[in-house]
Amino acid sequence: MSGVAPAVVAVLAVAGAVLLLGVGWAAGRRHARHGERAAGMDLGTPVERATFHTLHTASLAAPPLRAGLTEDAARKAARRLRSLLGTEALCLTDRESVLAWDGPGADHHQRRAMARVAVMLASGRSQSVRTECQRQDCPLKWAVVAPLTGEDGVLGALVAYGSRESAVLVRAATEVARWVSVQLELSELDRSRTRLMEAEIKALRAQISPHFIFNSLAAIASFVRTDPERARELLLEFADFTRYSFRRHGDFTTLADELRSVQQYLALAGARFGDRLKVTLQVAPEVLPVALPFLCLQPLVENAVKHGLEDSTEECRITITARDAGAEAVITVEDNGVGMDPALLRRILAGEHGGSSGIGLPNVDERIRQVYGDDYGPVMETGVGAGMKVTLRIPKYRVGVHSSPSGHRPARP
Repeated sequence: MSGVAPAVVAVLAVAGAVLLLGVGWAAGRRHARHGERAAGMDLGTPVERATFHTLHTASLAAPPLRAGLTEDAARKAARRLRSLLGTEALCLTDRESVLAWDGPGADHHQRRAMARVAVMLASGRSQSVRTECQRQDCPLKWAVVAPLTGEDGVLGALVAYGSRESAVLVRAATEVARWVSVQLELSELDRSRTRLMEAEIKALRAQISPHFIFNSLAAIASFVRTDPERARELLLEFADFTRYSFRRHGDFTTLADELRSVQQYLALAGARFGDRLKVTLQVAPEVLPVALPFLCLQPLVENAVKHGLEDSTEECRITITARDAGAEAVITVEDNGVGMDPALLRRILAGEHGGSSGIGLPNVDERIRQVYGDDYGPVMETGVGAGMKVTLRIPKYRVGVHSSPSGHRPARP
């Protein structure tokens, strides 16, 4: 190979990410023609074919990098990145060692790579150096060392090897390294998002307070002598509810599992409040498999019970519906309780009011927006003395949203 063929590298930033539009004219043209013959279709001009090949190769390299700068991710991405650049060899490193090498020369160049990376780490800038290789049959005569960066600074390096000094190779390797850095930053954002969701789920679990546990067990104890069979059933409901609420796997669940947990919560609340609690549940079977954030309905129902029963002496009617709306499932939780001032609700959602309303509503609001975007934030309708209605729109499909196995017991006879 002749290093990077003469072409101008074009990089287009779209929505904060970098898309490579053209690196390696000759290599891209050759692969594009090969792909055209294999697929039996015309992809346009040579430039369009080369661009298509470049974008396709970049799209294949991106998923492994979204796992972070690890040996496995580097190994899977190195071959694609080398193809993208059209270089004789390429390696990816962290700050300490070579993670992956693709191409010839690993036997005698790999151990020298980190010395060149150390020089780059000291400056934080791309370096173009002669390899000083004495082997006549080795094509690796020049190396470009480009930094891979993240939130914590330089994470490692992309080292591209060519047969001769080339300004195009320097520019191309630098741009590809920037694109790799974007993927690594996105992986860090994914991990941060996961950590944040885990923290918020822990906060919700903490809200399943000793107060609720005490009241539930007290209600169960009241039936031990008068109605042992009901006490047994309530104990099983309590065990299932707590097992689901404190499970240790998965950020997402199915609507069916979430509703089952809600029913168990309501059974325990009903044991305490008796006939004052009236619940209507209307669910379309089509939406039961829909995946949604774990523990996003129970806080809404708990809020309805609190404002309908604990803050009132009247009968509480709670209506829970889940209907099919094409690409979405629409879920509503409505109560006829005391409601609240809309201005107070806005302060609670903004985290400006601790009060007795707890963290349930703001927590659900934040997590729904994180997963689906601000357009899917819960819609809350309320007024003093007018009860409250909360509506959730949940997309039936969203990338990255997959339910985990249920922690529930099998159905009891």
